[in-house]
Amino acid sequence: MAAMTRSFTGIPTLDLSWADDSARRPQLLAQLRHALVDVGFLYISHHGVPDDVVTGLVHELPSLFALPSQEKERIALHNSAQFLGYSAAGTETTAGQPDRREQIEFATEHPEDSWTPDQPAYERLRGPNQWPDAETVPGLRPAVEAYLDALTALGERFVGLVAEALFLPADALLGFLSDQHRLKLVHYPGVVDAKADGAGGSRQGVGPHKDSSGWWTFLLQASPPPIGGLQALNRAGEWINVPAVPGTFVVNIGQAFEVVTHGVCPATTHRVLSSADERFSVPFFQGVRRNLTKTEALGALQDHFQKTFPGRFLGSNGESAEGRQIDSPFLRGRYETWGESQLRTKVRSHRDVGAQFYGDVFDKYIHDEDT
Repeated sequence: MAAMTRSFTGIPTLDLSWADDSARRPQLLAQLRHALVDVGFLYISHHGVPDDVVTGLVHELPSLFALPSQEKERIALHNSAQFLGYSAAGTETTAGQPDRREQIEFATEHPEDSWTPDQPAYERLRGPNQWPDAETVPGLRPAVEAYLDALTALGERFVGLVAEALFLPADALLGFLSDQHRLKLVHYPGVVDAKADGAGGSRQGVGPHKDSSGWWTFLLQASPPPIGGLQALNRAGEWINVPAVPGTFVVNIGQAFEVVTHGVCPATTHRVLSSADERFSVPFFQGVRRNLTKTEALGALQDHFQKTFPGRFLGSNGESAEGRQIDSPFLRGRYETWGESQLRTKVRSHRDVGAQFYGDVFDKYIHDEDT
């Protein structure tokens, strides 16, 4: 396979119903292979997630983010050792600028006592969600749990297709997955003072980044067109719009998958620009096994990708200069396991949570760049 292709100018759409058609399945796998290797972003349609599961969750979003501030504070992320809960707009920064979005993070539910003191600190990331009072948004919990279940099943099915598209056995990638997946419900308020070009961060819903918290991301753009703002960075350094398309999910590669494929399947840099219209989105982050080590991630499939994709091996994908600036905390960091790399990132991003719940590792993670 050639080492370079023309930079993508649009995002491909794959019809997953073709997987059940023996005549069309090879064409679907070829389309998927192109999306994996040359783009890093794709839409999937006819994905099998029931319409009522999607609409049930979308219906809850306006009332959820309209909750009074005291109710949002009751479920604030700083109350959770699992970094789950509500974060206000401007409390997170990306590329050095504050993100104009508020969000509530949920995950696969685990009991409070999932972690024991003899386990690594990153095992504390498993635990219970924080839920608003059921009287204020009574449909939220069943809607979130149904959506998590449906996306977990879709993710496993999709990973099987990915394996086949990359000439691997269908179950070759399942062993990398975690027992915990994460879901964000995100609200981008309308921005009336946004500059046209986004300069100075005034339109930054979320700044340029690659998804570092999961294997794959499945994004529901929950506001109808023409409301948009999501953009992906192509190999030439051009921002390509990823508009909302009803009935689809946007799927993109996370950094862990880029590591395991040795750059054959690159994670694509993306961002969200805010506009005068408020926007809702729901990203589902497919979890990576916490005890996955760098040695295992790099070695498990190295021979396969080196032999099968020699022109793409070790990331010779022509990524733009801006994209290369995005760090890979797992591969380039000093910690050996995926779980510890993730915990470090969360502690450094939410230092109040780190200081309260992770005092045993807090100083190490905050000051490890100084040693």
